[in-house]
Amino acid sequence: MIKAIKEFAYQFLKETEQTTIKVISHHDTDGITSASIITKALQRLDREFSLTIVKQLEESVIKNLPEGHVILFVDLASNSFNYLKEIKNKVFILDHHEINSEIPENVSIINPHLFNEEEISGAGLAYLFAKELNEENTDLAYLAIIGMVGDQMGKSLGKIYTQILKDSNIELKKGITLYPATRPLNKILEYSSDIFIPEVTGSSEGSVRFLREMGIGTVNGKYKSIIELNEEETSKLITAISVHRTDNGLTEDLIGNIFLVNFFSRLEDARQISAMINSCSRLGESATAISFCLQKRNSKEKVDSIYAKYRQNIVKALNALPILKKIERENYVIINAEDKIKDTMIGTIASIISNSKEYPEGKAIIAMAYNEDKIKVSARMVGKSGRNIRELLNSVIEIVGGEVGGHHAAAGCLITKEKEGEFLEELKKKLEIELIKL
Repeated sequence: MIKAIKEFAYQFLKETEQTTIKVISHHDTDGITSASIITKALQRLDREFSLTIVKQLEESVIKNLPEGHVILFVDLASNSFNYLKEIKNKVFILDHHEINSEIPENVSIINPHLFNEEEISGAGLAYLFAKELNEENTDLAYLAIIGMVGDQMGKSLGKIYTQILKDSNIELKKGITLYPATRPLNKILEYSSDIFIPEVTGSSEGSVRFLREMGIGTVNGKYKSIIELNEEETSKLITAISVHRTDNGLTEDLIGNIFLVNFFSRLEDARQISAMINSCSRLGESATAISFCLQKRNSKEKVDSIYAKYRQNIVKALNALPILKKIERENYVIINAEDKIKDTMIGTIASIISNSKEYPEGKAIIAMAYNEDKIKVSARMVGKSGRNIRELLNSVIEIVGGEVGGHHAAAGCLITKEKEGEFLEELKKKLEIELIKL
């Protein structure tokens, strides 16, 4: 694949010598970090380009692409060949999502699925491409790692990511995977969205009491961070969390890789940076997120404010769950938020629900939210077992129309509101037929 990226970069440079570039990327953390890498790389080349961040690559986006431009898609477009083959533009794609149709002649693509390579995020591919364009772009390797963490690929590193990590100067540690690992432990427990501990999560007094009961005290009036805990303290904390947590998490899932990034002249947990980037895009602040990724000084305070607002929106959305329309069967639940939860938040809510103890492993969580004349659908599987949820959504979309994307256990689609009834009927049929097979 590395050899193919060299050729891909060569062809891209050749095609864009005298031609304006249109870059289109996805609005999640991986897409934003990808776009940030490409932005800096093209600026260094002094190439003329424009950038658009999209929630989903709809047919209308492709139909409205500027004529005469070279198009570069990052972290999307592997599922859009049926639209791309109809346009006259030369198209370059850096993406890691599944390919489900023949690659058109006007498309050059780098995708790990074509090379039987280790799983690599969009930001990882964007970095490898940028490095081929200019060796100076190795200073962007930290964004490839943040994008990887945002796409939850940081549990085990293959040889490609091991090399990117070396380029990045990011410090890798093993530890408890609550974040941010650089903040005081009592605050991590109080505000963590990864686990729920009754009378601890959301409670300042409860988190302090929890730590006191397990024998973890303060040092100079302040609690240690996760990366400062010794082996005995770490063991005590893991045991206490395992006993008291009320989600579907396993004890072994509490330990993993922690990536420490020098960001805005401070050591930060890459998972925290990822969460902050994601919050910007969910609230329509993608441009701010890119400035933040590139460590523009005036963006830090604004992102802090956006992140606080985002967390408030999550609490508001979770509080709305009891009043939402639901269709529930043994193997699935369909939650229709209509306009009570933002379409940009519905995927986050679906993920939180799938990680709770409310539903058993193997259950499909389908969450829906309105966006003007469209409906955003986010699907998750509870636990690590179950069918390919992306394939299931795709089988429904083939009947009712729309766009679909995602992965085995986390996927989404976009349909028109007028198709809502038909979509629900077909979805229920597929869920009941396919899940019975399990």
